[in-house]
Amino acid sequence: MTKTNYNPISWVPSVYFAMGLPFVVLNMMSVLMYKGLGISDSQIALWTSIIMIPWTLKFLWSPFLELYKTKKFFVVLTECISAICFGLVAIALNLPSSFAVTISILAMVALCGATHDIVTDGIYIDELSKSDQAKYIGWQGAFYNIAKIVVSGGMVWFAGFLLDYFKEHETVLLGIKLGPVINSWMIVFFILSAIMILLGSYHFYALPTGKKNENKNASSKETMRELVAIISDFFKKKHIFYYVCFIIIYRFAEGFVMKIVPLFLKAGRETGGLGLSEQQIGILYGTYGAAAFVIGSLLAGTFIAKRGLKKTLFTLCCIFNLPFIAYTLLAIYQPENMYLIGGAIIMEYFGYGFGFVGLMLFMMQQVAPGKHQMAHYAFASGIMNFGVMLPGSISGFLSDYLGYEIFFIFTLIATIPSLLITYFVPFTYKDSVEENKYN
Repeated sequence: MTKTNYNPISWVPSVYFAMGLPFVVLNMMSVLMYKGLGISDSQIALWTSIIMIPWTLKFLWSPFLELYKTKKFFVVLTECISAICFGLVAIALNLPSSFAVTISILAMVALCGATHDIVTDGIYIDELSKSDQAKYIGWQGAFYNIAKIVVSGGMVWFAGFLLDYFKEHETVLLGIKLGPVINSWMIVFFILSAIMILLGSYHFYALPTGKKNENKNASSKETMRELVAIISDFFKKKHIFYYVCFIIIYRFAEGFVMKIVPLFLKAGRETGGLGLSEQQIGILYGTYGAAAFVIGSLLAGTFIAKRGLKKTLFTLCCIFNLPFIAYTLLAIYQPENMYLIGGAIIMEYFGYGFGFVGLMLFMMQQVAPGKHQMAHYAFASGIMNFGVMLPGSISGFLSDYLGYEIFFIFTLIATIPSLLITYFVPFTYKDSVEENKYN
């Protein structure tokens, strides 16, 4: 398989949509589902953060993926396993210990999702030149986060629609009376299972394989030695300790709010929330959010391609942190006007879409380059997810203690370190604009 056989538009959008979908299900949609099932905020935030650990540790098994088959094989395999797991979650929702069982199954989805990330990014780096990486980074970011819109918008709205329906229509399956909440989320997870099967089938034919490993015959012991060498080489890179701090701190404030925002939107006004239904949350995310995010991601890709990452990174970081202002104001004033709430959602998704691609491209072009670029990119993205997971795991306890208003003020203050570290971040390599200038 050669690169000329595959137009990036035929696979970049779909494979990054497939990458984003499991992540958003675990990180956002499951939060609302467990809230509806009566699980406490602190437990939801804690366990839905813990199961994200594979995205932090994925660098540990990334070199072993080079030993067997192709990157394409692992993309298709993990998509199919995720589909099976989503189906199992749907079935397990009616069990007595449904929270423990479904969290365990979703942990397997996390393992598959993290592996999918490694090989997908490997294909992206292998198949595209630096200029094309910058050209398609907007498409990559857009469709990764369109998955967020589909799940947290469309699927959440549909769950709310089904919830209203099943409140009026009792359902009995195999002699068991199912509640409206369980019924609603069961159907949603079966739909997610079908989507992942369709994506896996499409990628079986449409996805390039990625660069072949030159050392396929290496043993596991040799690979373990290589892993140690990869980690050692990573920490020998120029400016690496600054880069590690930058990667962690860039999304630090986001880590606090990621789990809490959907809980805040759904929580009753008497507890400091906005009291929205699943349908209202889904409409806001799926309409206002969808348009804002796609526009933000595509504009960011064009913005970076024209001016270069070095000149635009601080601007990207500033816009990335806009949503925290919006949610602080929402928590203080608790408006009932859906246009005001929708405006905050627009700000969130535009800022997230515009700013997130800057971090991804920075890791791809400043941290990953070298002999082990796929593994080093996986390592860097794992560090990035650790920076989100750590504050996310304690965010529920913190919001319970502080209340939503003080909590969002705290997260607004937490954006200051990311702005400072981004402003002073050094660049090791010239970006594509600088390379074209001097060539």
